[in-house]
Amino acid sequence: MSAGTGGGERTENPTVTDGSSRSSSDLGPAACYTMNRKTRGLALIFNQEYFEVNMSTRRGTRVDRNNLEKTLTGLGFEVLCYNDYTKAKVLSEITKAATADHSEADCFLLAFMSHGEDENVYASDGQISIRDITAMFKGTECPSLAGKPKIFIWQACRGREFDDPVTACSATESEENEVEAGAVQTLPAGADFIMCYSVAEGYYSFRDTALGSWFIQDLCEVLQQFGDSLEFVDLLTLVNRKVSMRSVENPQDPKAFGKKQMPCFASMLTKQLYFHKKSNSSRPLC
Repeated sequence: MSAGTGGGERTENPTVTDGSSRSSSDLGPAACYTMNRKTRGLALIFNQEYFEVNMSTRRGTRVDRNNLEKTLTGLGFEVLCYNDYTKAKVLSEITKAATADHSEADCFLLAFMSHGEDENVYASDGQISIRDITAMFKGTECPSLAGKPKIFIWQACRGREFDDPVTACSATESEENEVEAGAVQTLPAGADFIMCYSVAEGYYSFRDTALGSWFIQDLCEVLQQFGDSLEFVDLLTLVNRKVSMRSVENPQDPKAFGKKQMPCFASMLTKQLYFHKKSNSSRPLC
């Protein structure tokens, strides 16, 4: 509570607390999500190649769709692909998934491959807010996914800037990784999300018309090679490194020559996430 500016009145500050509670559950760094339920979970892929609005055809995106579908199926997901959907149809399918019963699933995944700008992606006939999509899967809206990983993959531009190449400084790298994780009795409604972006905010995301987008190429390669053994945040860091080593060589726009791309991710996960092969054990396999 904080003092007001006049008349002795006091106004409530929602960011100030007089106390807090903390779970007595194990907060050790080795805690990981249970990924041995009956099913791995549902994976939705929205692939936008053609547009009714004045936007260019996304040549090469079918390669991304096929690559990602194969990769996620290999990790045990039930994969559903939707091509060139309108905004209404996209939201209808996402609402259907958000209101489904995921009680027997380990997690949920949604990939959206399209044009984009800032925090919006494009359906065939207009923009959709990323926030509107993810809000449907908060614990208050989708209780059967509460406490479970919710993975969102966004292959889209996030602005109109090119990322320039720089020369790295020589330094000794530490290979140690510390992941804070915990098992708590109650969770914020926005917990257990991880947002995987093909590029940092404000920049272009590159796509090869024959091989597909840089980010999806490298993400699928790393998932196929290490998906059942490497912790997911470490896996995304490896994808970041692989994409960052690429440079534009034969651009349609000469200004793009030599430019770079830097993916990023925002994690609200509360435990480590592994896609180990399923076993008969009900215990987490960290």
